[in-house]
Amino acid sequence: MKNKMLKIPLFIIAFALVAGGIAIGYMRMHPHLTKSDQDYLLLFKEVITLVKQNYVEEVDGKKLMQSAVNGMLASLDPHSVYLPPEPFTEMKVSISGSFGGLGIEITMKDGKLTVVAPIEDTPAFRAGIKSNDYIAKIDDTLTRGLNVTEAVKRMRGPKGTKVSLTIFRNGDAKPLVFPLVRDIIQTKSVKFRALEKGFGYVRISHFQEKTGDDFSQALQSLREQNGGALQGLILDLRNNPGGLVDQAVKVADRFIGENLHDGLIVYTQGRPPLPKQDINANIGDKEPHYPMVVLINGGSASASEIVAGALQDHGRAVIMGTQSFGKGSIQSIMPLPDGAGLKLTTARYFTPRGRSIQAKGITPDIQVAQMDMSKAAKEKDAEFHEKDLENHISPAAVSEPKGKGKEKETEKGKEKGKEKEVAPSLNPEAEPARDYQLTRALELVRGLSLMQKISMKK
Repeated sequence: MKNKMLKIPLFIIAFALVAGGIAIGYMRMHPHLTKSDQDYLLLFKEVITLVKQNYVEEVDGKKLMQSAVNGMLASLDPHSVYLPPEPFTEMKVSISGSFGGLGIEITMKDGKLTVVAPIEDTPAFRAGIKSNDYIAKIDDTLTRGLNVTEAVKRMRGPKGTKVSLTIFRNGDAKPLVFPLVRDIIQTKSVKFRALEKGFGYVRISHFQEKTGDDFSQALQSLREQNGGALQGLILDLRNNPGGLVDQAVKVADRFIGENLHDGLIVYTQGRPPLPKQDINANIGDKEPHYPMVVLINGGSASASEIVAGALQDHGRAVIMGTQSFGKGSIQSIMPLPDGAGLKLTTARYFTPRGRSIQAKGITPDIQVAQMDMSKAAKEKDAEFHEKDLENHISPAAVSEPKGKGKEKETEKGKEKGKEKEVAPSLNPEAEPARDYQLTRALELVRGLSLMQKISMKK
């Protein structure tokens, strides 16, 4: 028994010496490490050794190391994560615009797995999952303790397979259960249409590899549909969770940068003493200065906030809606051995006027919350006028020249017919028919276009 008791600590000592040797070798390869860094690295090696040799059950060394890395990154911020080979591959596929899953952007908020926004035309979007929903369970697995990478892995899967999300909404005590069927998410990030003659609508659901080019093509198509020119544009960035920053820059570039001294779209600032990096628009042909409204809400994050902030700071568009999400940091993707990757927050971004978006968001120029249009219609019906008052005086009779009454009636009929032709045609497949914010945006861009025409006549 005595010999057996001695063997264990001797083996631990031997293992610790090997681990210590590895740590010392690492420190020699990285002379920039401080004495404190070296002490903590040795401490880490010592803890790994003790856990592997003394824990009540046998420990998977790979899993232990990955958990240690995940814990280290989770202590930094919600967006820095270690991506094992499979999730890293999935992330690259997602950016390309095609992957298997539910179509949902998530983050960690106050320690809870929270929906940033569902991607349009996906199972999550069609089921009614909303921004700021808290995902409590994925199938039978509680999300407490899961990081974003693990949660994404559980929600991704082959087309046709089922997964259930248990969600709490707006602090409700009773959960909502969404049984979902995974699909191939082939996301088209840009959709567009003419709302009425002269006025275009472009919706960007997220920023992926071809968004900038697709946006330019959408503008060209809208011009062709409207006689070669637009009178106004609505750019819809609501529930746009972000994506590739370079594609956001391409979108903003269509409206900014007509001269050498006024082309800053965004700048980034890493850890001092690193200098700030300016990202400027290309000098060249831009969109005409037609009126423009950009719609944002609490689901508008990251790259979509870059676009909204740049257009707002340059006075190129009116920002309408509600406060955006407030993700003002940039993550760099760093490949690791064995096909893994590291997504690490390396900089904050700032609008052209130096505003940090981080944890603040973009404040709209005009605050407009979404509301049920049926309620608005009822409120309008509740209005009353002079003619509704009891015993009101009848309008004075006006004699009409012979034949003029019929002609006037005919003209009114023509006007009504004309109005009907140009009335907004909201496509229910792209936007809800009762979209109050979009209706307000169209009213505003119409008014701005009219004022522009009046100003040009003076």
